Amino acid sequence: MKFFKLANRFKRDEDGAVTVDWVVLTSAIVGLAIAVLASVSSGTTALGDKISADLMSRTVVTY
Repeated sequence: MKFFKLANRFKRDEDGAVTVDWVVLTSAIVGLAIAVLASVSSGTTALGDKISADLMSRTVVTY
């Protein structure tokens, strides 16, 4: 009988369900952030290279 009471109480307890919700939500946000960084990083690198090349080609005029 004691085991069945324990099993029923475990089944009704919802504290773990909230934790699972937060873990799933956090993992979705982290996955989205990784996807955004992966797609933006190549464009950022290319833009940095263009800016660097433009700055290297300029000369400084002194009077």
